[in-house]
Amino acid sequence: MQDWGQGPSGDDLEKKIIEFTNQLKNKLKFNPQKGFLPLLIIVAVIAVVIGGSSSMYKVDTEETGVVLRFGNFKKFSNPGLHFKIPFGIEQVYLVPTGRVLKEEFGYRTVSQGIKTAYTKRGLEEESLTLTGDLNVSDVEWIVQFQVSDPFKYIFKIKDPIGTIRDIAEAMVRKVIGNADVTQVLTTDRAYLADQIQQSLQATLTQYDIGVRIVTVKFQDVNPPEPVKDAFNEVNEAEQQKESLIFQAREQYNREVPRARGEAKRALQEAQGYAVERINKARGETNRFVALLTEYQKAPQVTRKRIHVETMEEVLPNLDEIYIMDEKNGGLLPLLPLRKAMEGASK
Repeated sequence: MQDWGQGPSGDDLEKKIIEFTNQLKNKLKFNPQKGFLPLLIIVAVIAVVIGGSSSMYKVDTEETGVVLRFGNFKKFSNPGLHFKIPFGIEQVYLVPTGRVLKEEFGYRTVSQGIKTAYTKRGLEEESLTLTGDLNVSDVEWIVQFQVSDPFKYIFKIKDPIGTIRDIAEAMVRKVIGNADVTQVLTTDRAYLADQIQQSLQATLTQYDIGVRIVTVKFQDVNPPEPVKDAFNEVNEAEQQKESLIFQAREQYNREVPRARGEAKRALQEAQGYAVERINKARGETNRFVALLTEYQKAPQVTRKRIHVETMEEVLPNLDEIYIMDEKNGGLLPLLPLRKAMEGASK
C-alpha cells in the first residue's frame, strides 16, 4: 500500500507512550512505594496531548480525504481542516483527486522551467516498439489521468500507478504492433493515440480502480538511431509528395471551375446566337410569306412597290447616278445625291 498521508496508528502511539513512560521512570527513579498516581497523571497528560494533536488533519484544495474507522470506510473529506478520532481508531488517506496526474514513458523529465530537461538513458526497453511490418520505432508518450474514486484507487488494487503503467505499455505495443512504420512515424499518430486511450480506459474500467484517462499523447516518435537518417529522408520525400499533391489540387480547384465557367459562357452565347438566328429567319420567312400573299393579290402593284422600296434603300448609298436615255442613245449624269445631301445637312 502506498503512503497516502496516513496518521500514526494505535500500535505506534502505544509504543511511543511506553517508551516515554520508561524514560520517565528512569529519570524520576520511580519508587513503587510512593504509588502509581504521579506516573498515571504524566501518562494521561501525554496521551491527551498526543491524542489532541493527532485528532486534527488538513485536506488540501486538490485532495480528497478517505476516512476509515476501525479499518472500514466511513466517509470522504472535502478540502479544509477536519477532526478524527485519535489513537488509530480513525485513519485518513489523502488522495490527489483535483490534479491531472501524468506518467511518462520512454523518457523522464529531469527538471522543469524555462528550459525543461529530459533524459532517455536506460529507457530503451521501454521506448523501442515493434510495428506491424516488423520495423522498430522509438516511441515517447505520456498518459494523463485523474482519480475519479479515491477509495477504489487506494484500496481496490495494491499498486495503481504501476498497474496503469503496465496496462498503458501493453496497449501501446498492441496498437503500434498492428500498424506499419509509416503510420506510426508520419500520418496516423493522433488516430493511434486515440485507439490507445480507448483501449486503456476500457481495461481500467474492467479493473474498477477509480481512474479516468484524460489523454494519451505521443511526445515524439522516431526511428532508431542507426537508421534515423534514412527514415528522415523517406519522411521528407513523403512530405514533399504531400506538398505537390496539395499544390496540384489547389491548381485543379482554380483552373477547372474557371474552364467550366468559360465553357458555360460559350454555350450560353451559342444558344443566344442560335435563338437570334432562328428568330431572324422566322421573321424573314414571315415577311416573305406576307409579301407573297400580297403579290398574289396584286402582282403589278406589289412589283412596283418592291422596286420603289429597293431604290429608296440603294440610291442614297451611291455617289453618282446615271440614267439611260433611250431616245438619244446615251447616259445622262444626274446630280451626286450623296454630296448634295451632305452639303444640305451642313
